[in-house]
Amino acid sequence: MMRKIGLIALLPVLSLALLTGCGELGRVDQGRVIAYDKEKGLVTIIADRNYADPKNPDYSILPPHVYRIPEKKSEMGPEPAVGKRMKLDMERKEIIIFDDATQDFKAIPITVIDDRKGVEAEDPLVADKKFPLIDPEKKTITIYSRRLKHYVVFSVPEEDFKRPPETWIAGDEIRIYFKEKGKALRLMNITKTDIFKK
Repeated sequence: MMRKIGLIALLPVLSLALLTGCGELGRVDQGRVIAYDKEKGLVTIIADRNYADPKNPDYSILPPHVYRIPEKKSEMGPEPAVGKRMKLDMERKEIIIFDDATQDFKAIPITVIDDRKGVEAEDPLVADKKFPLIDPEKKTITIYSRRLKHYVVFSVPEEDFKRPPETWIAGDEIRIYFKEKGKALRLMNITKTDIFKK
């Protein structure tokens, strides 16, 4: 079973290599998008230190990795959504974000108001809603993870509540195949792509 899971995890990597042609093998980088400049053709990620184990990601590699997107549009999947949230730690009651000002991670304490697991995407609680939901009167932030089916409402210190909405969401996960550092030959938006879909 472990061997089968390992092979499945390698499929996207092998696909990237095959789709970019034969010859010298390149390398693969993977992480969450924290910045995307469409005009300049640049995407910035926090790389996943543990990307070989998709159930236990570890977005903790600094400095951020910057790539020029593929020159051929056919080598790039859906455009990535940007987010600064790296981890929501319910045990420590904190949210880890990437802070643009310091170019480092910051742990922000949270006060949990509502925490629900097993919330399906069709549930009226989350269906047809765009997250995060920010309530300036109650000073609350609501986020939802479709992958984890996790719905959380929390508050943060006043100075952090003023941060932009993208602070509280996780950017799209992308996988990049490259040979030359900083220049993507192929970009796969894992969050928005079903590799098993026919």
